[in-house]
Amino acid sequence: MISFRHFALRRGTRLLLSDIDLVIQGGWRLGVIGRNGCGKSSLFAALQGKLEGDAGELEMSGKLRLASVAQETPALPDAAIDYVLGGDEELAAAINDEADAGERGDMEAMARAHHRIEELNGYDGRARAGRLLHGLGFPPETHERAVQEFSGGWRGRLNLARALMCPSDLLLLDEPTNHLDLDAVLWLEEWLRRYQGTLLIISHDREFLDGVITHTLHLNDGKAKLYSGNYSAFERLRAEQLRQQQISHEREQAERAHLQSFVDRFKAKASKAKQAQSRMKRLEKLAGTEAVRAERPFSFQFPVPGRLPDSMLQLEDITAGYLADPSMHGEEVANIVLADVRFSIEAGERIGLLGPNGAGKSTLVKTLVGELEPFGGERKAHKDLKIGYFAQHTVESLREGASPLDHLMDKAPGVATQVMRDFLGTWNFAGDRAFESVDGFSGGERARLALALIAWDKPNLLLLDEPTNHLDLDMREALADALADFDGALVLVSHDRHLLGMVCDSFWRVADGVVESFDGDLDDYARWLKTRGAANKKAAKAGAAAVKPVVMEVVEESPEERRRNAATQRDNEKAARQRVKKIETRTAAIDAELTALETRLADPATYNGPTQELMRLGQCQAELRSEKEVLETEWLELVGQLEA
Repeated sequence: MISFRHFALRRGTRLLLSDIDLVIQGGWRLGVIGRNGCGKSSLFAALQGKLEGDAGELEMSGKLRLASVAQETPALPDAAIDYVLGGDEELAAAINDEADAGERGDMEAMARAHHRIEELNGYDGRARAGRLLHGLGFPPETHERAVQEFSGGWRGRLNLARALMCPSDLLLLDEPTNHLDLDAVLWLEEWLRRYQGTLLIISHDREFLDGVITHTLHLNDGKAKLYSGNYSAFERLRAEQLRQQQISHEREQAERAHLQSFVDRFKAKASKAKQAQSRMKRLEKLAGTEAVRAERPFSFQFPVPGRLPDSMLQLEDITAGYLADPSMHGEEVANIVLADVRFSIEAGERIGLLGPNGAGKSTLVKTLVGELEPFGGERKAHKDLKIGYFAQHTVESLREGASPLDHLMDKAPGVATQVMRDFLGTWNFAGDRAFESVDGFSGGERARLALALIAWDKPNLLLLDEPTNHLDLDMREALADALADFDGALVLVSHDRHLLGMVCDSFWRVADGVVESFDGDLDDYARWLKTRGAANKKAAKAGAAAVKPVVMEVVEESPEERRRNAATQRDNEKAARQRVKKIETRTAAIDAELTALETRLADPATYNGPTQELMRLGQCQAELRSEKEVLETEWLELVGQLEA
C-alpha cells in the first residue's frame, strides 16, 4: 500500500531519515515512535505531499483517500456539528448541492443530489458527527455552539472529530490524545480498533499505543525499523537487540537494581489489593526492558521535601465551582460543580483522580491549590504545606523570550548562577541550553522546564493536572520514575494510564457532582465507564418514551402464565450462565494463544524467517485481541443481566 525505496528526508540542512526501505501493508495500525526531533511529523508531512523526499522513492496507491488532523482551526461561526460533518467533503458537497437545487427549484438536480447523499449514507451523517462529538467529550448542548466560541484545546478535539468523520483509506494521527481526558482516550482507543483502513499514529501514551497498534515503526539515528506487535512487544524486542549489541553491562545492572527496588517498594506500599495486583501487571511489562531503560537519554528527580506534615490538606463539606461571567446574566451567578466534598491528603498518599470529561477534576485540584475559593465549607492546610502545582495552562505561562536560567533567577534572585545551572543540567538543560530562549522550545521541552521550576521549590505535595501533554515516551518514563521516588504526597489527573497505574496507590472518582473513593483499578474504571454509558443511553430512551402519551392496559397474569414466564426466565438465565462459562473458557484459550504468539514474536529468530510468516503472526495476534475484546464486552453485558 505504501512503500519507501532508499528514501531520505531532510528538514532544512538536517538529514532526518536516510536510505529507508520499508513496505506498509493495508489494514495495519502502525505506531510511529522515536525521540522528539527524529522525524516522525516530517514523515507524516511527506505522506501528505507537504514535504519532498531528499532521495529515493515514496510510492502510495493512486486512489488512496487520506485523512489527517488539521493543526489550526479557523474562528468560524459554523456550528460545531456542521464543522465536523464537513470532514466528509463529498457528503458536504452533496448536501450543499441539494440545498442549492432546492433554492433554484431544480427538481432534477435535487433528485441527483438526493441519490448521491443516499449512496454516501449521508442521511445519518449528522448522527455520526454527533456520536463523534459525544465520544470526544462534547456535551449535547454544545453541538450547535459556534466553533469560534471554543478554546484552543476544544478546537483541537473538533479537528480530530472532523478527521474521523472523513471517509479514508489512510488515517494519519499526530498526538491525538493531547488535550483529551481519560474517558475520551478510552473512547478513541475503541474507535481506532474498529477502523477498517490503514492507521499511522504518533503518540507518547504507551497504554494507548498498546491498545491500538498492530505494528511499530521505530525511528532512530536516521533509520527506520519495523516491528510486529504493540509498543510493549517492541520494547522487549528492542531490549533484546540492545543486549545483543552489548549495551554496557554495568548500566543495565544498575537499572535492574533500581527497577527491582521500584517493584519491592510498591509491593509493600500499594494500599488496596486490586490496585496492587494491577500495578504488578504493569511492572511485569517492564521486566526484561532494562537495556531500553538504560539507553534513555536522561532521568531526573524531585528533591526531598524539607518537612512532611502528617495531615497536609483537608476539604470539609466543600461546595466548589465558578462564578459565571456577569456580562452574560447581568449579575454574578454561581456555577456549582462539586458539592459536599470531604477530601483529605495525608503524608505519602498518592491519589489518582478519575472521572468523565467536565465532571470537575480540575475544579477539585484548583480548590485544593487554593486557586478557587469554595462557595461553602472549609479548606484546611497545614502551616508547613508546600504545594507544587502543574496546571494544563502552566506550559503556556512561561515568559516568552526568557531562558530557563532567566525563569529560575525570577524564582531565586539571590542564588549563585552556577548552582542554578547545575540544577537545570539535571533536567537536561545543560550547557548553552540554559541560556536559550523558550521561544524555540518544543512543547515537551517547555513542559520539562515547567516541572523543573516546580521541583526547585522542594514541594511536599504535588498537584499535577495533565502533566504529560507534549511529553515523549522517554520523558514520560522519566517522570514516572521521578514521581515513584518522590517522598511527598501526590494528586494526579492524567489520561496516561501507564503513569496513573505506576505512581498512584489509590483512586478517587469525580462524577455527577460527587467526589468519592473508587475501590478498583483502572480496568475496573474502564468497565464502569462502559456500564455508565449504557445506563445513560437506557435512561435517555426511557425519558424519550415517557414524553409520549401511552395508554397501557393492565392485564393480570393467570397462574399458568406466571409459571410459563418463570420457566422462560429460568431457561434464559441458564442459557446466559452457560454462555458466560463458554466465554470464560474461550478467553482463557485466547490468553494462552496470545502468550505463545508473543513468545514467538519476542524471539529474534522469528525475524530472520519469511516476511509472510511474520505478517501472519501479526495478523493472528490482532485477530485474537479483537475476538477477546468482543467476548469481554459480551461477558460484561451477560453478567450485568444476571446480576439484575
